[in-house]
Amino acid sequence: MAGYCFSLISFWTKRLQKAFVSAGLESKLIDVDDSTTIHCWAPKKCDTHKQNVVLIHGFGTNAMWQWYPQIQPFVGSFNVYVPDLVFFGDSTTRSSERSEIFQAESLMKMLKRLGVSKFSVVGTSYGGFVAYTLAYLYPEAVDKVVIASSAVCKHVEDNTELLKRANLPKISDVLLPQSPASLRILTRLSVYKPPLTMLPNFILNDFIQILYVENRAEKIELLAGLTLGTEGAAVPVINKDVLIVWGEHDQIFPMDKAFQLKKHLRDQAELVVMKNASHIPHIENPQEFNAVVKNFLLHHSSSIS
Repeated sequence: MAGYCFSLISFWTKRLQKAFVSAGLESKLIDVDDSTTIHCWAPKKCDTHKQNVVLIHGFGTNAMWQWYPQIQPFVGSFNVYVPDLVFFGDSTTRSSERSEIFQAESLMKMLKRLGVSKFSVVGTSYGGFVAYTLAYLYPEAVDKVVIASSAVCKHVEDNTELLKRANLPKISDVLLPQSPASLRILTRLSVYKPPLTMLPNFILNDFIQILYVENRAEKIELLAGLTLGTEGAAVPVINKDVLIVWGEHDQIFPMDKAFQLKKHLRDQAELVVMKNASHIPHIENPQEFNAVVKNFLLHHSSSIS
């Protein structure tokens, strides 16, 4: 039974790889410096008439598993780059740095190696922290910013509230499940209509083994290394066109975090609330998410002077 499950997950992974390749992307390993290597799905051939868009994934699985609903709809309009953050997928480092600042700096080095000097970013959850930091650190390179389900303005007490909702002792137990029970809790908090409630434990165990076990210790260090949302940390204001997308039923980062971010950006950001969605609206309702994001990136007129 377990072997059958493994083959199912392996089969789906291969299907995703083929989908990325058929969309005109290729898998690249880029040594960004002496200690850090970033894996990225990048265009085999760039169209200079298209915008460059970088999709930055959240915690959990690798970039391919998180962004597959966006690839085919986006490649017709953009040069799409889909990197794995450090310690996800095949991205790794020997550095002791673990902050979102380090993640942003590593992505910027990768993009420079790929010859990308101007781009927009779409970041979800943890990836939203990285996207926001990229826009702050490299304003000359980043054009527009999409922040999805990412509580950039969160406070320390928000972690406490999340643990109460999950009824688990540590944030790592929520975001990096080690058992079928904890994986079901994560999906309950992050998906409006959880799909895993009826799946048997052996399938969930294999899912955990394949997608959550690798680099678990390092990923826990990434959680501890976040600077945004820590005591005394000031959140900078980015002078960019920003689209905030949030699932109405998000229980990882509830809706009030979206309004806080919009207020922090002096109400210059546009906020879209997606009904019947929770923490992963780009997967729960990709058609609406893709339409909203594409319209913002292609047609939104700048309000920044």
